[in-house]
Amino acid sequence: MMEPEEIESLVRAELGDAQVQVRGDGRHFQALVVTPAFEGVSRIKRHRMVLDPLRAHLDRDALHAISLRTLTPGEHESEQQAG
Repeated sequence: MMEPEEIESLVRAELGDAQVQVRGDGRHFQALVVTPAFEGVSRIKRHRMVLDPLRAHLDRDALHAISLRTLTPGEHESEQQAG
């Protein structure tokens, strides 16, 4: 089992300046990742960028499922303003 903070640390280590928020119950998680590194990158590639540092945990079955929202800072700001 994993803790949300562990996932946040792994993603931040890979993406550096990312804002990462993770919620979950130890096996099922929801993550919001916001970083300028996503500018001009497809959703599939964004998800791969987040999942790559987590792959070993997925392979060990320590992390069963994760739902991802991957946004650029501009996309995140637009969502916040829209309400």
